[in-house]
Amino acid sequence: MSHFIFKAKKPGGEIYQSEKDVADRYELYRMIRESGDELVFAEEKKGRAGLHMSLSFGFMKRVKPVEKINFARNLGSMIEAGLPLSRALSVLERQAHNKNLKSIIVEIRNSIDKGLTFADALSKYPKVFPPVFVSMVHAGEQSGTLADSLKVISLQLESSFALERRIRGAMMYPAVIICAMIIIAILMFIFVIPTLMSTFISLNVPLPFTTQIILNISNIVQHDGLFVIIGFFIIGFAFMRWSRTTLGRSINHSIVIKLPIVGTLIQEVNTARTARTLSSLLGAGVDFVESVSITAEVIQNVHFRAVLTKAGEAIKKGDLMSQIFAANTKLYPIFLSEMMSVGEETGKIGEMLANVAHYYEDDVDQKTKDMSTIIEPLIMVMIGAGVGFFAVAMISPMYSLVDAIN
Repeated sequence: MSHFIFKAKKPGGEIYQSEKDVADRYELYRMIRESGDELVFAEEKKGRAGLHMSLSFGFMKRVKPVEKINFARNLGSMIEAGLPLSRALSVLERQAHNKNLKSIIVEIRNSIDKGLTFADALSKYPKVFPPVFVSMVHAGEQSGTLADSLKVISLQLESSFALERRIRGAMMYPAVIICAMIIIAILMFIFVIPTLMSTFISLNVPLPFTTQIILNISNIVQHDGLFVIIGFFIIGFAFMRWSRTTLGRSINHSIVIKLPIVGTLIQEVNTARTARTLSSLLGAGVDFVESVSITAEVIQNVHFRAVLTKAGEAIKKGDLMSQIFAANTKLYPIFLSEMMSVGEETGKIGEMLANVAHYYEDDVDQKTKDMSTIIEPLIMVMIGAGVGFFAVAMISPMYSLVDAIN
């Protein structure tokens, strides 16, 4: 059991705070929803039980996205072919190469044999099977279309994983180059520059301003390098702690959205993720309000999440969801709200959202490729500028030495 501190809102609008021991976040959400209230905020408090759970199920974090995709796809195919759920899980358990996933499948099968539903068995492993996975399975079990739901889940996971992989791939090259530049610079400041500087100083060569800058940096790295590293760690740790606060997250996410190039990419990534998740949940038969609530948990940026929260409240009041998105075009593009409006009018909102997701996923793919193409020459310019500055700083004293000899 996990201990949660949460805030919920009553039908009358009153917000209250409480604590509860439940199996996971999904069960907490379901209990509050069944009571007629709405979950506003939930945080797991790690006590002894939480520590024990982390030690017992730490392996959950090591189940790769590809393995979860294959799990959902293969399980859906076997159920569609007529295999009972328990037997299909047994087959997947024998096929699994990951020992951790194999253990989870065994425990899920045992839970089902004891009378739990497949969704309830999956909900015991929130680190492996997120709420969107569990909710779609639950909807599939209720409607008798579990095989179809599992196929939709595999497509949803595959699309999300592909989107993340494109972004990571675009960032990998500049990250590696910048790290290599920093390491080379540190090594030069420690081993190369002191030798050259001692030569210049011993010959009483006047040092230009650029050379003085290099010398000062080298002295700091040599004599105070440890303190500098500790200082960076302290600043980084303090920044991370501050970033986890409500104010810190809000400010950081606002800054990221307003960055040139990156801000547009962030907007389209969140739009694609919102449309894809909502489309998958609605297509699987999940309730509208619950679909919006689960999608809000998937979105990391607090400002985009706030729009989804408002959309959920609007749906409860009988308003159109598209109106909320149309009022927040600085975050979500107007194309999304227009397609939502068409979907609401025709009763095909799931299909419209799938089209939006496909459009923005392709656009993000192209933008990340373009970004890689733009970043490479920019990095070359940065390297050239650094090498040029260093060369000027080292050559200038030599000219002064030649002038002094003449």
